[in-house]
Amino acid sequence: MVWWPEAMVHSVVWAILLGVCGALAGEATSPAAPKLSSDKAAATEDDRRETVGNPLAPGLMALVRQEIRDGLAARRVQPSFQRFCAYTAMKLDTTAGEMSPSEVTGNCRLRWFDYLLRHPLEAPAEAEKFTRHLHRFLMGGPSGLDQALMLARTRMDCGVREARSFPKVTSTEQALDVLEQALTAAQSAYAAALAPLTPSEVAELSQNLYPVFVGNNTNGHTLIDRGMGRRLCDLMEKMDRRAWFNAADALTVLTDPELLHQFKAITPEENVPVKGVTGSVVRRIVTSAGTILVGGKDKNTYDLDKLEDVAAVIDLGGDDVYREGAATLARPVLVVIDLAGDDRYEGSRPGIQGGAVLGVSMLVDLEGRDAYRAQDVAQGSALCGVGILVDFEGDDYYAGIRRVQGHALGGIGLLLDRAGNDSYRAAMWAQGFGAPLGFGVLDDLDGKDHYYAGGLYFDSYPETPGYEGWSQGVGAGLRQVANGGIGAILDGGGDDVYEYDYISHGGGYWLGLGFARDFGGNDRRYGGTRKMFNGAPRGEPEFQRFSCGFGCHYAVGFCFDDAGDDTYGGTIMCLGFGWDDAVGGLFDFAGNDRYEATGGGNQGSGAQASLGILFDYTGNDVYLGYSQGYAAPDISYHPLPQCGGNFSFLIDYGGNDAYGCGAENNTYNVRGAEGGFLIDRPLPEESAAKNAAETKKEPNPQAALDAPGDPPPGSEE
Repeated sequence: MVWWPEAMVHSVVWAILLGVCGALAGEATSPAAPKLSSDKAAATEDDRRETVGNPLAPGLMALVRQEIRDGLAARRVQPSFQRFCAYTAMKLDTTAGEMSPSEVTGNCRLRWFDYLLRHPLEAPAEAEKFTRHLHRFLMGGPSGLDQALMLARTRMDCGVREARSFPKVTSTEQALDVLEQALTAAQSAYAAALAPLTPSEVAELSQNLYPVFVGNNTNGHTLIDRGMGRRLCDLMEKMDRRAWFNAADALTVLTDPELLHQFKAITPEENVPVKGVTGSVVRRIVTSAGTILVGGKDKNTYDLDKLEDVAAVIDLGGDDVYREGAATLARPVLVVIDLAGDDRYEGSRPGIQGGAVLGVSMLVDLEGRDAYRAQDVAQGSALCGVGILVDFEGDDYYAGIRRVQGHALGGIGLLLDRAGNDSYRAAMWAQGFGAPLGFGVLDDLDGKDHYYAGGLYFDSYPETPGYEGWSQGVGAGLRQVANGGIGAILDGGGDDVYEYDYISHGGGYWLGLGFARDFGGNDRRYGGTRKMFNGAPRGEPEFQRFSCGFGCHYAVGFCFDDAGDDTYGGTIMCLGFGWDDAVGGLFDFAGNDRYEATGGGNQGSGAQASLGILFDYTGNDVYLGYSQGYAAPDISYHPLPQCGGNFSFLIDYGGNDAYGCGAENNTYNVRGAEGGFLIDRPLPEESAAKNAAETKKEPNPQAALDAPGDPPPGSEE
């Protein structure tokens, strides 16, 4: 990851953007490129700190916003766009209650989602800033994780708090005291979260969360038992959701490298026999928060569900095996800290491996090449609670089926992998997924990583083949149940591979918010998993819909890529696509990129009263298919002219680009209806080089007159 000093960011962004504006200001066949003098603040870091990612990104988002505004004004379709915004606001207002005439209701609706959908031209810049800050915070130590949770808290309508300070840990006994205090605080917050519920309501949640929200469900858009799903969501709204964040806050100190270093120095005592542990236990500490076990440096096997009174396990080393270990109502808080070794985490129960079902859980693994294998609700996942998994280093393997790997429904789910070439495998609702009232994040800070999502359950669309995905930075509600949450997948660098099936990779569905961002590397995004989940050849033809920056059914979703020569795959309705009063966008800030989705509704396209954007900055890019920036004139889901229309933008700055629709470089094109734009502009240096070449070729009459040679007749002296 490259860190860019703030002063350099400001000067480079401003110089380049002003240069672009100046170079294009005289273009006669289209609106002039935007002038950003009034938006200078958008190109700067408002918190005056160093940044991550492409330093031009904030300024480029302002450029895109102004380009869209100018295009709408030049074609005189601003009134239509204003009707689109007003219509969206009306739909949000009339469905804001617990009940409404349609299947859209206001339960579990987040205020930030409401704001972004009402302000479609501000939403991309908001999302760019959010993903950049979230990743920068997660790159830090416990104070960074603390800041990330502060940011998440505000976006999830769970209040505002001040930053916390962390003690400097200088001894083993102090480290153990800090652990006990963290467990006590997490247990107190857990009790506070459930305090508004009656005992029977708590029991109802405990008994029904898994069977209703996971169980036999194989389609991602809704539930088999929608009535009970709505009932459980109502109970989750009744909880003290701020207390879930308090529980997560309490555990952040356990990711402090200094504290973990002190744990490594624990002096072993005589071996303590413990039922449920095979191997050596060198200390057993009984506290008011529960028992703390310290395992020795040899290989241990922990049957965690047999350790009913244990609140925390610290293992000093060895290639260990951890079985099960659910955080539930029976044992609401569980912490596992492994300090060294190539470890195996395995089990089939929901709520394991930094997962929770009505509980609070954290798993921290400091070293080694580790393997995490589970089924549902695991690996930094929560069904009503807090689930956090932090792996510091090593080439790791994560495998699960549903609601895994940075997933949350009614709480916080975080999977943070700090280093290594890692592999992630899941089937549905995974890898940075935010379900109702959930904040789910997967952030892999470094390494050449492989993400796989889908390949198991047949998709729910009878007219097209494929598999369900619902993963990789998706925030989604459940139809006829509840509005969606916030999901994000972030990757810090490396040449990564993403495989995904339907409804995946940077998108929102059913009043949800979803974001995907890759900060560096030459990345390959496959629209459709290459093999089935079990590794067998695909049983369905390769087909994928909704991916790489999409919004579907009153939703908002964005995909960002900061650097590298990238490839984007899919089939239909993807790569900056909005459908049914929604907003979707794909923004690539550098590199020679390929956009390979060739079906309909791709590459900066809005349909059924929506806005779709694809923006590419610099590079020689290839756009396959015909859909670039196409806006269909007809709408069947909403009434015209009240809903405004469809708005589609493909904006490419710089490079020698190839468009499947036949558009030429450095042109301004109408695509379909008046709301369809394909805008290709040169960079300043490209314009300067072209002008210099043309000037060199043109004859100069005055120069010919002034050139030495024979004098004209009659002029001899």
